[in-house]
Amino acid sequence: MFLDKFKESPKDKLVILITIFGLAIVLLTYVLIFIPIEVAVPTYGILDYEFAWTPERVETIFSVWGVDGITRQTSAIYWDFLYIVGYVSLALGLILLVLRRSEGSIHKIGLYFTITPFLTGIFDVIENINLLIMLANPISLSPFNPILASLFALIKFSVLFAAIAYFVVALLMIIIHKFKKHENK
Repeated sequence: MFLDKFKESPKDKLVILITIFGLAIVLLTYVLIFIPIEVAVPTYGILDYEFAWTPERVETIFSVWGVDGITRQTSAIYWDFLYIVGYVSLALGLILLVLRRSEGSIHKIGLYFTITPFLTGIFDVIENINLLIMLANPISLSPFNPILASLFALIKFSVLFAAIAYFVVALLMIIIHKFKKHENK
């Protein structure tokens, strides 16, 4: 299986660098870009927009945001493409680090979870494209873009949640295994 390559490649040192690189992008983008936009546009956040589902809800959000808010959120979505690179790198790195230290079924399942960061990134890009289409033409909204954006946001967060759950469970299993090994000595 092609996922078996992740057992050894890339090398752990590179995985650690990828993880640190991803963490740096996530933190810097969030602190320097997203927090100031959230403060400047406090009424409806980006999650409200991502999960608007209908043109009517999007119109309500746009009317509250106004021209300045729409401009800021458009900028945030463009920055989100960099953020995607960051969280995909971070998630992949963390999954690979626990995968390589796990055993048994957690290890086998982990091989499949190595694709989840890439899937979340793809779903996020599709979501962002639909969000940008609506922001580019706020007067004439298609009924399909809010549904597609919300649907892909839902799928993205579901897959991401599953990846985080795998990471936490695998990490706990590794820690428990190490303690049991240490007790048996």
